[in-house]
Amino acid sequence: MTLTYLVVGATFALYIGIAIWTRAASTGEFYVAGGGVHPIANGMATGADWMSAASFISMAGLIAFLGYGGSVYLMGWTGGYVLLAMLLAPYLRKYGKFTVPEFIGDRYYSQTARVVAVVCLIFISFTYVAGQMRGVGIVFARFLEVDLLTGLILGMGIVFVYAVLGGMKGITYTQVAQYCVLITAYIIPAIFISIQITGNPLPPLGLFSKVEGTDVHLLTRLNEIVQELGFAAYTAGGKSTIDIFAITAALMVGTAGLPHVIVRFFTVPRVRDARSSAGWALLFIALLYTVAPAVGAMARYNLTTTAWPGGVAQQDGAIAVSDIPEWMQRWSATGLIKWEDKNNDGRIQYYNEKGVKPEVAQERGWTGNELTVDRDIMVLANPEIAKLPNWVIALVAAGGIAAALSTAAGLLLVISSSISHDLLKSTFTKGISEKQELMAGRISAAVAILIAGYLGYNPPGFVAEVVAFAFGLAASSLFPAIMMGIFSKKVNREGAIVGMLVGLGFTMGYILWFKGIFITPIQANVAENWLFGISPEGIGFVGMILNFAVAMIVSRVTAAPPQRVQELVEFVRSPRGAGAAHDH
Repeated sequence: MTLTYLVVGATFALYIGIAIWTRAASTGEFYVAGGGVHPIANGMATGADWMSAASFISMAGLIAFLGYGGSVYLMGWTGGYVLLAMLLAPYLRKYGKFTVPEFIGDRYYSQTARVVAVVCLIFISFTYVAGQMRGVGIVFARFLEVDLLTGLILGMGIVFVYAVLGGMKGITYTQVAQYCVLITAYIIPAIFISIQITGNPLPPLGLFSKVEGTDVHLLTRLNEIVQELGFAAYTAGGKSTIDIFAITAALMVGTAGLPHVIVRFFTVPRVRDARSSAGWALLFIALLYTVAPAVGAMARYNLTTTAWPGGVAQQDGAIAVSDIPEWMQRWSATGLIKWEDKNNDGRIQYYNEKGVKPEVAQERGWTGNELTVDRDIMVLANPEIAKLPNWVIALVAAGGIAAALSTAAGLLLVISSSISHDLLKSTFTKGISEKQELMAGRISAAVAILIAGYLGYNPPGFVAEVVAFAFGLAASSLFPAIMMGIFSKKVNREGAIVGMLVGLGFTMGYILWFKGIFITPIQANVAENWLFGISPEGIGFVGMILNFAVAMIVSRVTAAPPQRVQELVEFVRSPRGAGAAHDH
């Protein structure tokens, strides 16, 4: 515990020190770090901004429990980043504005379009930040041994200092430090555990290696274990083809519509630097994403072998209540792992009630699953399950906090800049000075932190699920407007406004309907009730199609965009002048 306090405290001191050192003195520094960040530093900051609590904490947990089915998150998030880097980032940087709503307002020559974009952005960002704050609460609750609310308040305080004071300039250099912390904290335990289980020091190769001391490959052994416990085979797909396609597509295009990632490409001096920093960011992101499948599989292996130390075939192999390991006792204080000896046999049976035949359960004396594990704890608990050194466990705590805080700060800044720059300065109170605008940005960031803390305390799902909803909202609202704004001269303001509203309204309504707001959560998880068999995580893909279709239809029956706007679209797409941003 002392070691954890020291490591986490040292990283906090580093983040706050950087924020004070790089304190924003102007709106340009507050919004886009003055536009002078080096491409490598920006790539590292983008990696930290991108790899949120969903990537660090929850994605491997999803893969651990979903197996092959969890690969949709890997494919969608990485593929989406490539889409963003190739299709959108350079063009938006060439346009030379501070925010996504500012681009949409200018391109569609409408303050209404700008306000609608701000509304979409706020819905997306608050949905996303709810997942980050839940991640902050989970990490603090376990490693600092405080309750969830106290953990959230501590996390909110740290974000307040370096997001509200430092702005984008402070956040950028803080995120460089956070990337170094989180990637080290992710890879080192993975190497330890890979050596421990397979003898291979490279986790991606260890995933396909044999279990140490046996002639059985890790994935083969994992399949055997989970199937004995009534779960689906680890390497089997658990989703329908259309749902896998829809989720992957929604995550991909949602990535390209995320305002807090897009704004990172406004912080570099030139358009070619935007392309360069995108390449660096992809390299930095790949370091984590290539390791995540191994982390998920090894976490599931460690969990099941802990619960069944003697194997399922051995009826007394289930863990004895008197032998509950220390890591389970520590995590039980958070409420994220629970057990109950339902049949009073002195042991804890962990299995899938639906997957085990009733006669088999009766023969074995099982009266129901007795162990409940929140998938969001798997990455954080894995080093403890594997009995790694205390300094590794402390490092993982610091990494989890860094991942959640880095993205939360980026999201909160996007919310504050949209309110102060797009709503106040450019729409409702145009006469305010730069100093007043900067103060409005800081006040709105502070209010956003309070709302984000509440959403973190009462989230609508586990971290990666909540983040997937945010991607769906981005895919169905902002992405089509940005794409058509860059690549089509014919889409007008009426089409863009109606398209964004239809896409956002449809997707949000579907998510709210199927997440237990209007029908029970049990019904929500039954695929037969879903439209075309598409889950709420993937419905943003349908919302995106509706947005494109409605925008094009409305644009055809209303007046064409002015000639100056059509010329602007030509300019933004033109390679000429690609070395410098345009300011008009």
